[in-house]
Amino acid sequence: MTPAYIIIHHSLTADSGTVSWDDIRRYHVQVQGWRAIGYQFGVEAVDAGYEVLLGRWWDEVGAHTKELDMNGKSLGVCLVGNFDEAPPPPAQLALALELVRRLQRLFRIPGEKVLGHREVGLLAGFDWRQGAYKTCPGRLLDMDAFRLALA
Repeated sequence: MTPAYIIIHHSLTADSGTVSWDDIRRYHVQVQGWRAIGYQFGVEAVDAGYEVLLGRWWDEVGAHTKELDMNGKSLGVCLVGNFDEAPPPPAQLALALELVRRLQRLFRIPGEKVLGHREVGLLAGFDWRQGAYKTCPGRLLDMDAFRLALA
């Protein structure tokens, strides 16, 4: 797979400061029945800082955004946290921006093709603002500001 998009997600779970990436992997494999974690990358608090964690390899089709066949043409980046309740911490957001910038350079993905999961839903005809779709990556993660910060 050669990605043309980057899709931003949140885990909708609290980030406890210990690695919950394994819990997400367990949920995806044991409950969802997927062969691996659905995202290619995660950004999570580990001890006193944030780390980028590997989910699936970047050349593997993901299981993070089925609408518009985005799994087959995008990389999924999940920020661990619930951004319906609070905005992402600045340090987490900074590392996510660094990761996405590097992925953009590596795969030549322009800023307008960095989308929040809910934006893909809108493109597919599901309006999260009307309760018809997920809020992912959370109501308090402003995707316009995220894209602006990438520039």
